[in-house]
Amino acid sequence: MDPTKSFQESTRDIINLIIASFHSSIESIPSIEQIKTNVTEMDRTQVAIVVAVATILLSQLVFKFRNFKSVRKSRFLDSPGFPLPEAAENFNLATQEPLKFRPFRPKYHLTMGLETLNPSELIPMDMTYKERIRYRRKLLREHHDIVVAIHDESDKRIVGAISELYRYIMSTYLPVRYPTMFRLHETAFESGKAYMLENLVMNELYPSEVTKFTSPLRALEILLKTVDEDFLILLPEDEADEKSKYRLVAYETCYPAGFNPRKKLGNRLAKIHEPVPGYAEKLEKSVDRYFESLEVGKYVRRVNWSISTNTELFAAFGGLHSNAAEKEEKIKEGELDIETTLLRCERQTLHRLPTSKALVFGFHTYTYPLSQIKEEGLGEDLAVAIDGLKEGSSPAIHGYKRGPVWADAVKAYLRSKN
Repeated sequence: MDPTKSFQESTRDIINLIIASFHSSIESIPSIEQIKTNVTEMDRTQVAIVVAVATILLSQLVFKFRNFKSVRKSRFLDSPGFPLPEAAENFNLATQEPLKFRPFRPKYHLTMGLETLNPSELIPMDMTYKERIRYRRKLLREHHDIVVAIHDESDKRIVGAISELYRYIMSTYLPVRYPTMFRLHETAFESGKAYMLENLVMNELYPSEVTKFTSPLRALEILLKTVDEDFLILLPEDEADEKSKYRLVAYETCYPAGFNPRKKLGNRLAKIHEPVPGYAEKLEKSVDRYFESLEVGKYVRRVNWSISTNTELFAAFGGLHSNAAEKEEKIKEGELDIETTLLRCERQTLHRLPTSKALVFGFHTYTYPLSQIKEEGLGEDLAVAIDGLKEGSSPAIHGYKRGPVWADAVKAYLRSKN
């Protein structure tokens, strides 16, 4: 379906409804000539009564259209089992700065590091939205099979999980949380009544639910094009076994941190995290237990950090983690490219879908210039944290994050007076 055509039809329906309501309210009003004739035949009491009645009718008409506007602005569809987010009524996309994270510590310890998350804050928005959305769409065109994928489109559990997440984001969360950015419209097609989500920023219209006309893969593509958030969906291998291991079954992700997500599809968590030093010994069992016990309605988050050198947000082909097959030349002190060397932070969220019981990982990636860290007076703190990668519970993480390549040059810059 052509979104532009759908948007035009939706707008036309709204205009027709207003016109019809207006006509129904005034069709019984007599013509000017009739009014002149009738007024001359009335006494003062009768004129006063007519004026009073006209005033009441006009007041009702004004109230009707005010109420109509309010309903249109706040419309949403209920998503059973999901919390209703708080509305950011006065949210201004143009002035909203990106969230600022500084998660580095003197020593690096490999832990889950989870914090409780307000469900209303599941998807953050900021002034980079339009730029990021355009970048995501470019990636969708150029690397489609890497940024969106489904393990098995015939698996009803997977399709159900995708549909459930899609409906909540498109029908409930976005129009309620960000009414200045998104609006839900009721439309009528040959197949019956439907709801469409209007993106007021990008001037687009998309279905608010997955139907027989919207494939699960198409739903993931629309999510990718609508929010600057990567979503990974996990389900247990055996639905009947509460202790069954979780696997990655579907995703839309534009900012993979040094790995090709397509190669992770269908794998267990342990296999996905196999390259991470210390994961099997220190985290695997506790992560598996947490995944088994996470309750519906519980939202959590964590933030990690790394240093990227000359790497895009889309880093599916390496550049963030060490590769034993490739030897990189160490960056010399004073030769660091400050413009392309960034502090990269992932804000990771986790929650369980109420019906399918699938787990959803959310990733929002932020990058900050090293010059910004210095200006904030945190240059020494980050330099100490870089050394701390080798001094925590998993010293090998320093090599995994390519520390031998960039660490000395980055520390020298952070401690310089320039």
